[in-house]
Amino acid sequence: MQRRILAAQLARSGYQVLEAGSGEEAMAICANTEPDLVLSDWMMPGMSGIEFCRAFRAMPRRGYGYFVLLTSKTEKNAVAQGLESGADDFLSKPVNGDELRARLAAGERILRMERELKEKNRLVSSTLNELQGLYDSIDRDLAEACKLQQSLVKERHRSFGNAEVSLLLRPSGHVGGDLVGFFPINARRIGIYGIDVSGHGITSALMTARLAGYLSGSSPDQNIALIQTEYGIYDARPPEELAAHLNALVLDEMQTESYFTLIYADVDLISGHVNFVQAGHPYPAVQRVDGTIEYIGGGGLPVGMLTDASYDSFNITLAPGDRLFLMSDGITEATDPQGKMLSEEGLATMMTRSAALGGGAFLEALMWDINDFTRGDLIDDVSGVLFEFHGAKENID
Repeated sequence: MQRRILAAQLARSGYQVLEAGSGEEAMAICANTEPDLVLSDWMMPGMSGIEFCRAFRAMPRRGYGYFVLLTSKTEKNAVAQGLESGADDFLSKPVNGDELRARLAAGERILRMERELKEKNRLVSSTLNELQGLYDSIDRDLAEACKLQQSLVKERHRSFGNAEVSLLLRPSGHVGGDLVGFFPINARRIGIYGIDVSGHGITSALMTARLAGYLSGSSPDQNIALIQTEYGIYDARPPEELAAHLNALVLDEMQTESYFTLIYADVDLISGHVNFVQAGHPYPAVQRVDGTIEYIGGGGLPVGMLTDASYDSFNITLAPGDRLFLMSDGITEATDPQGKMLSEEGLATMMTRSAALGGGAFLEALMWDINDFTRGDLIDDVSGVLFEFHGAKENID
């Protein structure tokens, strides 16, 4: 009779009501219909209200169900037992109509918030899935861009008779802002260079692609470092003029906020004479045949920063057995887990350790040491050009 009266009150309040005479009957109803609100007596024949509540909580549901226990029990231990079993609220019998409506209204607010939160979570999950799809697409594109950027360095090693050039290019991410390369000037001279564009992302990578075209070894007529003489043969601009020319190109044609550092050397393969320009790039290292290491250069402003920037060249002569290493600041400014930079002294130690190695083996050993120093956490792109001078070039092609 109490259940019938309660059901009638709820129906008049606009609820759709399903009745059960026991916990077992209620479980059968809950298996077919997911009720929003459950009012259950504590003491029932067969399954108790506590047992029913536990079984109800164990049932799979799409949403939350608000569970109210009806009881004459007022002891704190009994209330705690009911809450531990999964009950959300209690109503004392006999049930007061106003209190019943107030408790159910509170339950409805909780259910409404749960549904809103569930919908928001669904939207968040959907958005995250879309973002993951975009990220995966960008990641695939960047992986392909990495392959394309690495292809800018078509040759990693070349022997010029009694001299060799080897290149190192390792971006810290998918793509980077470093570029290294070399190109023949004429039968006895080559140009070698290292470039480090500001930043590490896609913009920097695109700029390196543009600069690679300006210094192409396969298309001399497009290489701005080369000029054609009146006799139809190629010669090279003086290094300081090349830096100034690149500075004007970047500021006038590219119209970008990016700038880059540059080290460029015009190398005579017979005499070992090297003519440099250094534009904001780290100081080149010369490892003499006796193993001693010295850093050379005169500094200079980066390219693409100031319209009136001027550049100076400097010269050295390599003896047979000497080698020249042009590196980006990703090497000298590499940091260990404690934040200590490798610095020029640390690089000199690594170069001394690998003095017996040459070419690609030397660069791989150097890269191994840098990874060991940083514990594999490179924060900047790493690049370098190794020029090894073994003596006068005997055969001129």
